[in-house]
Amino acid sequence: MANAWKRDAKHPKLLSPKTLLFFLSLSLLIFIFFFFTSSRNNPYTIIPNTNLSIKNQFQSSSISPFNCLKCPQSHPIIANIVENVKYPFIFSLSDFGKLPDKPHKNIVRMLKGKPFRKPDISATIQEILEGMKNKNGLVVDVGSNVGMATFAAAVMGFRVLCFEPVFENLQRICDGVWFNRVGDLVTVFEAAVSDRIGNITFHKLVGRLDNSAVSATGAKLAFKSNEEIALQVRSIPLDEVIPESEPVLLLKIDVQGWEYHVLKGASKLLSRKKGEAPYLIYEEDERLLQASDSSAKEIREFLHSVGYHHCTQHGTDAHCTKD
Repeated sequence: MANAWKRDAKHPKLLSPKTLLFFLSLSLLIFIFFFFTSSRNNPYTIIPNTNLSIKNQFQSSSISPFNCLKCPQSHPIIANIVENVKYPFIFSLSDFGKLPDKPHKNIVRMLKGKPFRKPDISATIQEILEGMKNKNGLVVDVGSNVGMATFAAAVMGFRVLCFEPVFENLQRICDGVWFNRVGDLVTVFEAAVSDRIGNITFHKLVGRLDNSAVSATGAKLAFKSNEEIALQVRSIPLDEVIPESEPVLLLKIDVQGWEYHVLKGASKLLSRKKGEAPYLIYEEDERLLQASDSSAKEIREFLHSVGYHHCTQHGTDAHCTKD
């Protein structure tokens, strides 16, 4: 019986060296494939020798870039692609309107299967940058809101510095950085741009975050019934962030009446000679400017002093160059 048991016993078969080598090689190839696929698809992945190194360029003792990876995720997320722009992009809403009775117009469009409506500034930014595609330099977006100008430029391949003091908007910018796969091109700062370093009282308008402003009067000018929340935010001049050696192609400013102070804090940048000074777009709404104790006349005089003699009006926006 003992011998019979020995004959019938089944010994487990070991893998041959060739088979073992095959499976080890296959496992290694699968690991490498998923590692590099993940790196390409994640805009926050740090890969040597890419434009992510620009984030280190703009770190100073006064301010460091906002870290989207450490930012709490916004929710709910309502995002969509923008209609009728040459270089499509996605942005995420921070204001939803009054749900459920009066939702934001873009929510209604999305429920009908339509893209978000084209923001005028996005089309303008892309039209201007179309003629600069062979040039090297930054686009600077001051008062980014949810990034409609930032992403319009970034999806064209331009590097962008964007400044936004409202935290809820910063969350939506971080959404857009991921949705548009532009983490290597966009550097975000949590700050109100001004003419001095420090802190400044900022007035956040609930339900209309895009109308938030330094001036309480300016914030509520068009939406008197909305709740306003005053908070302290960091302020920083552009000249403190942008090195003199860094080329800047376009500077866009939309800060609800605080434009004069932003421009004063960018005196060095704006004083660059013709061909090196940026194309300038800023909101020139006299009511908002007066609410912040400045005026269109004061801004134009300052711009003349730094060499911007040619300005044209486009709705409430002014476009200025040194041509």
